[in-house]
Amino acid sequence: MPAAQHTGVEDGVGLTALMVAAARAIETHRPDALASDTYAEHFVRAAEASAAWPVRPAEVPDGDANPLWGRLGRYFGLRTRVLDDFLIRSTHAGVRQVVLLGAGLDMRAFRLDWPPGQVVYEIDRDGVLTFKRDVLDGLALIPAATRCPIAADLRDTWVRSLVSAGFDLTAPTAWLAEGLLLYLPSAAERRLIETVDRLSADGSALAFEVKLGTESPEVRANPVYAATRQQIGVDLLALFDREPRPDSVGSLRARGWSTAVHTPFDFARQHGRGPLPELNDALASNRWVFATKRGTRER
Repeated sequence: MPAAQHTGVEDGVGLTALMVAAARAIETHRPDALASDTYAEHFVRAAEASAAWPVRPAEVPDGDANPLWGRLGRYFGLRTRVLDDFLIRSTHAGVRQVVLLGAGLDMRAFRLDWPPGQVVYEIDRDGVLTFKRDVLDGLALIPAATRCPIAADLRDTWVRSLVSAGFDLTAPTAWLAEGLLLYLPSAAERRLIETVDRLSADGSALAFEVKLGTESPEVRANPVYAATRQQIGVDLLALFDREPRPDSVGSLRARGWSTAVHTPFDFARQHGRGPLPELNDALASNRWVFATKRGTRER
């Protein structure tokens, strides 16, 4: 497939979707892969900005010693596996609708083993979904669940579009915000959490990623950030919102959700691979949050 210019993924936060797709492609071909996404490399090759990026371990300069495709790539592979497991657990609990908030180039609607009747809603900006559609049209793939793309900016109004697409307000939902809240203004994060709570029937579950506080100058000088900027032109530090972050975990608890907060290293130790802590670590402030809504209450 020839490379083409797509405004949805060629710069800014959209470019991070290609970065994660490349990391997933590399992870897929590792002998000890934690997750498999055989479709990811097609997105990387289809965009002009990423057409020359590596999609195989053998293509990575310095291998796992590379701060971007080694350490950060391993992080994305681990995150993919952990959040795959979260969604599959939700289906085992009877959840039949999933909402991917800031879906990007996520291919879970195609690659996970969904039960009959599963619906996956993918919400992202129109440019991202248009690029994704163009690539998928060329691959002629059939999703393993009913897939409903919804073009919307999560900083604005999106609920009406979700409900119009068939979202059931009375049924439990598995919500996933993978790599999203890091880039949202704090007010938008608060609105998103409030909206998810309002739309969630009892038995719903939510997983998301946050960073705690503001990183020190020493952490901001970490090779992960420098390599990402130098190798692919993605300045993560410039993309992260610098406002004080809201306490989304506390907000969910106040609304009756049970929550569990983990570091990525918890899962790296559990799976026996993935990044472990290092000095002035760019990943040390990352937290993966899992929340479940239980019980009936007044709203």
